[in-house]
Amino acid sequence: MSEKPLSQAEFDAVTDAAAHWCMRLHSNDCTAAERRAFEQWRDAHPLHAFEYEAMLEIWEVSEHLPRAEHVPHIAHRAPRSGWRPLAVAAAVSLLALPLAAFSGWQLGWLPNAYEHFEAQNALRTVTLSDGSEVELNLGTELTYSNYKDQRRVTLKKGEAFFRVSHDTLHPFVVKAADGQVRVTGTQFNVWKYQDQVRVTLVEGSVLVTSNDALGGDGLRLDPGMQARYKSGDYQPQISQTYANDSSLAWRDGKLVIDNLALNEALPLINRYLSTPVMVADHATGMIRIGGVYNISELKTLVPALPKVLPVYLTRNEDGNPVLNSLPAQPARH
Repeated sequence: MSEKPLSQAEFDAVTDAAAHWCMRLHSNDCTAAERRAFEQWRDAHPLHAFEYEAMLEIWEVSEHLPRAEHVPHIAHRAPRSGWRPLAVAAAVSLLALPLAAFSGWQLGWLPNAYEHFEAQNALRTVTLSDGSEVELNLGTELTYSNYKDQRRVTLKKGEAFFRVSHDTLHPFVVKAADGQVRVTGTQFNVWKYQDQVRVTLVEGSVLVTSNDALGGDGLRLDPGMQARYKSGDYQPQISQTYANDSSLAWRDGKLVIDNLALNEALPLINRYLSTPVMVADHATGMIRIGGVYNISELKTLVPALPKVLPVYLTRNEDGNPVLNSLPAQPARH
């Protein structure tokens, strides 16, 4: 028997509830009981989860609205801690009303284009509304917003190769972790795993910052250079790539590991796994690994590691596979 369709009033109630939960879950005083209540609400109906995900995207847009202290007619009514709910309300209103949305665009508050892209089990190439092309690696998710003063991509997870449409007056910014990459037109790759980011420049030039809160233009990369940073780093680490650099092999469906310690190799591998692999200790992390792997088959690599490395597998309390180095064999006399 088919499910009775929701009335407009019921649908609006779901939207209101999604907005409420979005604000509460992002509030510093949200309790564990509230989080459990949210999970029960979210799982009660597929529409609940769908509306909540949509509200999260509006929340992201609201991050770029001006703060209350920049809007005098509301600043005196709300404390600083109340800015985000106001921002969400403003974003919903401005996105809903054409005239207000146009005003938001003219002031640089809101985008006139917002796009969301994902690549799960296959590589994907997309064209943004500004004409830029983006290749998405497996397990990649990003959003694109076109503002009056800049084009902005947020790389939520994964890896992407950008061919940016040139526009000197309309910079292209990729936000990843706490930092960003700023360009006007060029080709570059951005890899993100948890709070680690790596930027590889192929053509043109980019400015890379590791912490937006510190201000400044960032460090300049020229072709053949690479920047790495983690959330909270004062500035990126810059290095020169070598002629046979394989960091972009994913575009051909490959992951190349060139004699790396497990501590360095596992973030590259874990990026493709639903359950990341851990190392038991520093000694295990220093064991080196190499090889060329198909990125669509990396889940089969983990159980095979004890066959090629001096390690054995266990699992921790969270269910993660853990690599342990084999005990050293006593010397024979």
